[in-house]
Amino acid sequence: MGEVIVVTSGKGGVGKTTTTANLGAGLAAHGHRVVLVDADIGLRNLDVVLGLENRIVYDITDVTGGHCRLRQALIKDKRFEGLFLLPAAQTKDKTAVSPDQMKALCEELKQEFDYVIIDCPAGIEQGFRNAIAGADKAIVVTTPEVAAVRDADRIIGLLEAAELRDPKLIINRIRPRMVRHGDMMSIEDIIDILAIDLLGVVPEDEAVVISTNRGEPVVQDERSRSGQAYRNIVRRIKGEPVPMMNLDEGGFMSRFLRRMIGLS
Repeated sequence: MGEVIVVTSGKGGVGKTTTTANLGAGLAAHGHRVVLVDADIGLRNLDVVLGLENRIVYDITDVTGGHCRLRQALIKDKRFEGLFLLPAAQTKDKTAVSPDQMKALCEELKQEFDYVIIDCPAGIEQGFRNAIAGADKAIVVTTPEVAAVRDADRIIGLLEAAELRDPKLIINRIRPRMVRHGDMMSIEDIIDILAIDLLGVVPEDEAVVISTNRGEPVVQDERSRSGQAYRNIVRRIKGEPVPMMNLDEGGFMSRFLRRMIGLS
């Protein structure tokens, strides 16, 4: 039986959907059967990030409402063997699915897939409660901004209240030079505030913007630093002890990150 991982953040615009797409593509590239579930009903974007927007016939509300079979709504990504998408509805709101329906859906998907990764909508309302309802684990994504970290802290509290304990942290869009100059929160500051384990750090990289606009997950870009960061995170999800990549020329951040995960 597979496991259900919800990718959440609290604040919107921190790269949650991009992270979901890249983790799914990366795990599929390792030979796993993966389904990505877009739980952001009314504001779906995961289909666009994956370049699958033109292939949607049915969505998650059709499945939970009994209007189609689950297999009819799943879109197979032809670039990655084993990767599927269950899209959100675009014309309905987040009350179109209930937490109990999400639990039942996740249980069904776990029977067929190694990983069920849920793209959680921003906020802490109904959409959030739906997205976490059937999850076994949680990944919290934040950027090095005060508002994003504060919202992530709020989300971590809600996850723990829902008995989703030991969430992991991905820090997205870090800029080492700004951190050195004191213009951006450091990784150490963020970890001190949130007090959860670090799963990975993704550097600011224009390759993410380019790949997202093309509907191609950057994790398959062997030349980009962000692609390497996502590949490393995928291996850590699989339980491999992968060291953090060197994010700056001086190597300070790399040494710090290695200390954080106990590799030096």
